[in-house]
Amino acid sequence: MTDKPIDLPQGTLDLLILKALSLGPMHGWAVSERIAQVSREELAIQQGSLYPSLHRLERRGLVKAKWGVTANNRRAKYYELTRSGRAHLQDEADAWSRLVAVVGLIMKTT
Repeated sequence: MTDKPIDLPQGTLDLLILKALSLGPMHGWAVSERIAQVSREELAIQQGSLYPSLHRLERRGLVKAKWGVTANNRRAKYYELTRSGRAHLQDEADAWSRLVAVVGLIMKTT
């Protein structure tokens, strides 16, 4: 694609993390890998952004975390959506879809 990194609008990272976790519990590195994979490597989430976002989502009760062991036999914190997190994801996904549609309309005008 392009060499210029994509700047995410405020709050978008939380939405992407919630979407990744909708597949099931994951540790932080797996979340960032999933986002990179689905975005065709266009989005590379840095640890300095990922973990504060995960902790913020945990404080808000949208995700819960517990310690586990990775496939590489390493100890890691696994995050999963709470019921509130699933509802929040749906609300935010709906709002995002509306925003994209409206911006698209505006951008198509001449």
